[in-house]
Amino acid sequence: MADNLSDTLKKLKITAVDRTDDSLEGCLDCLLQALTQNNMETSEKIQGSGILQVFASLLIPQSSCTAKVANVIAEIAKNEFMRIPCVDAGLISPLVQLLNSKDQEVLLQTGRALGNICYDSHEGRSAVDQAGGAQIVVDHLRSLCSKTDPASEKLLTVFCGMLMNYSNEKNDSLQAQLINMGVIPTLVKLLGIHCQNAALTEMCLVAFGNLAELESSKEQFASTNIAEELVKLFKKQIEHDKREMVFEVLAPLAENDAIKLQLVESGLVECLLEIVQQKVDSDKEEDIAELKTASDLMVLLLLGDESMQKLFEGGKGNVFQRVLSWIPSNNHQLQLAGALAIANFARNDGNCIHMVDNGIVEKLMDLLDRHVEDGNVTVQHAALSALRNLAIPVVNKAKMLSAGVTEAVLKFLKSEMPPVQFKLLGTLRMLIDAQAEAAEQLGKNVKLVERLVEWCEAKDHAGVMGESNRLLSALIRHSKSKDVIKTIVQSGGIKHLVTMATSEHVIMQNEALVALALIAALELGTAEKDLESAQLVQILHRLLADERSAPEIKYNSMVLICALMGSVFPISLHCIRKDT
Repeated sequence: MADNLSDTLKKLKITAVDRTDDSLEGCLDCLLQALTQNNMETSEKIQGSGILQVFASLLIPQSSCTAKVANVIAEIAKNEFMRIPCVDAGLISPLVQLLNSKDQEVLLQTGRALGNICYDSHEGRSAVDQAGGAQIVVDHLRSLCSKTDPASEKLLTVFCGMLMNYSNEKNDSLQAQLINMGVIPTLVKLLGIHCQNAALTEMCLVAFGNLAELESSKEQFASTNIAEELVKLFKKQIEHDKREMVFEVLAPLAENDAIKLQLVESGLVECLLEIVQQKVDSDKEEDIAELKTASDLMVLLLLGDESMQKLFEGGKGNVFQRVLSWIPSNNHQLQLAGALAIANFARNDGNCIHMVDNGIVEKLMDLLDRHVEDGNVTVQHAALSALRNLAIPVVNKAKMLSAGVTEAVLKFLKSEMPPVQFKLLGTLRMLIDAQAEAAEQLGKNVKLVERLVEWCEAKDHAGVMGESNRLLSALIRHSKSKDVIKTIVQSGGIKHLVTMATSEHVIMQNEALVALALIAALELGTAEKDLESAQLVQILHRLLADERSAPEIKYNSMVLICALMGSVFPISLHCIRKDT
């Protein structure tokens, strides 16, 4: 075998010069047979023989052997170590030229060769790019798209595969190039016409997955019927792997609000709910993974305002009711998805009011209660997110307070997980907004205030630090209570409020200045030393002298100065809306 191969390679070099097609064809047949028997070993020998450069001269449209030469290149390029040598041997340019051939076999083998050279090879893709190969392939796809005969479908599969490998790179420029060539509408049309062709469908899906990550692709996808085609395809899939391929395209596409709505209107949600129902009791690894993917995608669809409202249906929709049933489930993934879905439904006041009036708060508190001791952090975070959003409408606050939400939330005060801390703080801040009694009760809770002061120094977690400061300020602003101020002074919170007055966020500066003015007006004696050591006066001077300070910052700074001086100036404090 080895001797025959060596002889064939020597003969091929001589024959390539003479250009005798019969002898050349015999040599190529021998190479193809050897590659079939042991591709890697044969490819190594081909590389060592220096014959690759000879192939470049054999890739000519007029020769009857051209398709076989391209076939040999396609076979050797299956090996990773052969792709760069193929580029270095100058094979890309003549191969790209052959894409203009009218011979189907030449086109087929050329497409295979270029596709294999592009696979996982930056050098291969770059060479095809420079030779202009992508545009020619896109043009072929466009012209062949509607043809359903076996030969055309074979060609379409190869060309789709080539584009799949060409676009499968972290460098966005090649993907953007294909998008600019208008490949997306062609591929979507192709998917619709050839949905019975499994190989072609698979190539399309992978190409979609490569392109869908780019933001610039979303607009093109949204202008097609991609949602309808993918949902149609999804419904047909029985095997887990095939559904997973569709999921991988759906997830990035569903980040676009227009496509979210299209997917909802195409019936994707019903498919997802069916998967959840089928897989919820299974302990198979692939079923658990599919349940997670389906429920995660469901939550993603609810991030769009229009798609969310369409599925809410005034709180009476089937989808909303099914999602509600996930919260008391024993499956952590469904609990998480259910709580996140409620948080997404709770993005406008009408929905929030309806849900609170219909008992959602109690369901979420029950869920939290199941996760207090060594609970699932993601579920804690999701449930707190939902409660925070529900607490935004003014009419919900008193209802949620009387339902015991504050007590339920405070159970997580010992949490060391920043995401949970962040949502806990936000929920409490929403609940006490304009609720004097609740603000006073919380403000006198020494454990809470001490924890807030501790978190005000959490420099590694800016969100937690910011929310802690804002809640400290809110406790004073909404309670206007001397006892609350004393608790905060005794816990060392004053310096943080003074620092907050220098925040880069105007809303936080305002909140701090209002709280400090109340401290000065109500309990200056208790706080005086802390205000002085925090250099409040110097900070106020800087705020007033800084021409970049917003008008309301200067106004509230002057009000605070008057309060500090014991002025009779009325403490009419200007603060922007605090429900953010």
